[in-house]
Amino acid sequence: MSTDRSVLYAVLCLLLTFLSNNRECNGDAFSPSIIHQQSSKPALLHFRNICGSKRSSIFRSSSVLFSANSKNKMSRPEKKALERKRKQARKQGTYANSVASGPAIQDSKKFALHSNNVSELNSNSSSADDVIKAIKRAQKRHDIHDLQVISKFLIEEVDESFGFGFRGSLLARLAVAALHMSNEGAATCAIASRAIELRRTEYRSSMLPMESAAIIRGLLRIHNVTDAMNILHDELAFPIDGAPLNSPENQDKLKYRAYSIASVASRHFYEMEPIAAVEACKMLKEMGPIVRESGLGAEDLNMPWARIIQGAAQCESARRNGSISIEQSDKDIKIPCNLVYSVLNAMTSFPSQNDDETYEALSNALVRRTNFITGAIEMSGCPDADRGEVIFIGRSNVGKSSLVNMVTNRKSLAYTSKRPGKTQQFNFFAVNDKPGKEKEVKYGDFVPGEKDLDSFYILDVPGFGFAKVPEKQRKAWSDFLAEYITNRKTLRVIFHLIDGRHGPIDEDDNIMRQISESKPNSVQYVIVLTKADKNVKGASTGNGGKVSSAILEKVRKVAQGNNVGSAPILLTSAETKLGRDDMWRYMRLAAEA
Repeated sequence: MSTDRSVLYAVLCLLLTFLSNNRECNGDAFSPSIIHQQSSKPALLHFRNICGSKRSSIFRSSSVLFSANSKNKMSRPEKKALERKRKQARKQGTYANSVASGPAIQDSKKFALHSNNVSELNSNSSSADDVIKAIKRAQKRHDIHDLQVISKFLIEEVDESFGFGFRGSLLARLAVAALHMSNEGAATCAIASRAIELRRTEYRSSMLPMESAAIIRGLLRIHNVTDAMNILHDELAFPIDGAPLNSPENQDKLKYRAYSIASVASRHFYEMEPIAAVEACKMLKEMGPIVRESGLGAEDLNMPWARIIQGAAQCESARRNGSISIEQSDKDIKIPCNLVYSVLNAMTSFPSQNDDETYEALSNALVRRTNFITGAIEMSGCPDADRGEVIFIGRSNVGKSSLVNMVTNRKSLAYTSKRPGKTQQFNFFAVNDKPGKEKEVKYGDFVPGEKDLDSFYILDVPGFGFAKVPEKQRKAWSDFLAEYITNRKTLRVIFHLIDGRHGPIDEDDNIMRQISESKPNSVQYVIVLTKADKNVKGASTGNGGKVSSAILEKVRKVAQGNNVGSAPILLTSAETKLGRDDMWRYMRLAAEA
């Protein structure tokens, strides 16, 4: 009798083992009992020992049961389909856990998440770092369920003491994540709105400018410009009058205010909304002097000028080909002939970092085509006065042609030579003339089309002083220059180039006197000190060059003696590209003529 019981017990253990394995193959969660885990193998050995040859009949009878259960095994496609179904259920928040933990355990997890790293949030055990990890995962995976759980936890469950007082920062991070997922539906926008409002009302004293700037960028992503500008004027307002601008708190606020306005300008340019973008650039221009006063440098700011310029160039291109039209708004905003000039205005008011990427983008946007038009030796040889003009004058070997090539980002627009006096005539170069203009110049063929709105002439004149030319020809050049400055109605800017190593010589004194006597009031006279890199050992883009105080004092003294003492003085270098921004600030006067 005891033998039969042992046999029966062993059969039951084998049956439990088989059923467990079979259910695991079918993908069902199954937890074997303690009896099965502890007794299946000893029972099997006991069964084999006591049954001997009789066990074969038992196995034959039980094999029918085993084979019947094996017919229920799931195929590989069925398993894959079941796994996909479960993944979809997890994504929708209807699947709790793959391990059977019972409904009571699931209900106790009030803030359960899909993440394995942070499976739930609890006001007693969860930290601010856990919340950040959960937010980052939800944003990366676009998990709306987790975002809603995190929102409920931060807004309804915890108080201001959670995370050692960093609840306001967590709300800002939640709002940014929700705005990033705005394409998932209105629920995410509602989460962002609640988080922003709670942060504004309860954590105003601890709001960080970096967080406000991130929220503004998120609002611009969903085209909510109104709320973005409200946060800009509220949370990133200028420091109150009398507050020290150079304090770390105010410097931080100014920096992120500049970043936010730059984001507004960039967003509007890329969305082909030029009026709003120009208005944002005007705000940056007005902010520039305050930034300089605060002591922030170009390296501290690292403004995204290149991106804004590229956006303005795309918008201007659409404007030229007729894809968009610009109607003057009621606001006091002047739309420039090239939208990139509005960015240039803002750039020149901020500390300059002389960045190659930025100024290459600027030059390519402002100088799209260049053509040599003609070389004149008298007024009758000048082209039609149908656009603004810029003239470069100075003694021989001062670097006129090199400077022309630098500001236009061209290698050989104006011919350069180590031999003084290579330029022997007044050379007119057209910037942004109509496409195909070179055919008219070379072959006389008529090419239909119109010049661009920002087209102008650059005039490179012969040098005086070291040029090996007869005195009669030099006198003719001087007379032609005086007549040109006096009578050319479209002349807007005179750049007088002086060697920054030596200062003004007698020829520069004569040029200043001539300009003082013949220059109309509508013409801007600018003194340009060249070759500033020669005064610095190991000059580079970051250290473009300098001029000694003695040279600067000498230039001012000579200028005042010739009644042009109010002229601005620029430092330039064709080697290190120093002064590109300052040169274009005045060249635009010719483009807008």
